[in-house]
Amino acid sequence: MSSEGKVIKPPIEDVESGKIFKPSKAFRNKNWFLMTFAAVGIWLIFLALILGLGYLVLGLIGQPGFESWTSVFWEIINPWYWVLTAIWYIPAMILYPIYINAFEYSVIAKSGGTMPEIYVKKGLVNITRKHVPFRTITNISSRAGPFDRIFGIGTVEVETAGASGAQVGGSAEERLEGLVFYEELRDFILRELRRFKDPYVTGTEVVIPEDEKVIRVGSSIEEEVLSVLEDIRDLLRDRS
Repeated sequence: MSSEGKVIKPPIEDVESGKIFKPSKAFRNKNWFLMTFAAVGIWLIFLALILGLGYLVLGLIGQPGFESWTSVFWEIINPWYWVLTAIWYIPAMILYPIYINAFEYSVIAKSGGTMPEIYVKKGLVNITRKHVPFRTITNISSRAGPFDRIFGIGTVEVETAGASGAQVGGSAEERLEGLVFYEELRDFILRELRRFKDPYVTGTEVVIPEDEKVIRVGSSIEEEVLSVLEDIRDLLRDRS
């Protein structure tokens, strides 16, 4: 295998043909990690508040009963916290992979058989299918937060002419989330956008407008203008 460049997954041929692809399993693992991180983090906050409050109220003023106070947390609050947490944590861990698996992405290139567009399907109960034509796209960007980088994934964000002005803060109209090859996909879409006649502006490019060429057949433009003026003169003379 050649060592030049990065290999896009799925292959670029599949993307050009509009083949459906889905988020990476790393996207599921990242969200599993965030759920676990949230559950443990909230528990630690409760632990710090309860023990800290007991220490301030009883320990600093020299009153006995700090051990009884801590036992209240371990014997009452702690078990109930994990029971309530399990009510949302276990269903979320089971259902979230099913929800992620319902995501579908596709990119039809300019050379494809239909209008060049980005297709995104999301949802289980309320299913949304969006077709974003290339001609409406005003900006393409990629984003990878700290947890995304840990799991080696990122997001491609798509802004359109209608959404960029209507949405506050320029938030993206559509996101292709959980992709390992998000940088390659972003670059691929940019290359396809630049194949259109009108230049695609990313905000940092200097765009030189292309003047329409005047077709001159057998005479100069000055002669053509003079001929039109003479026709107008003759027309006015005939009417007088």
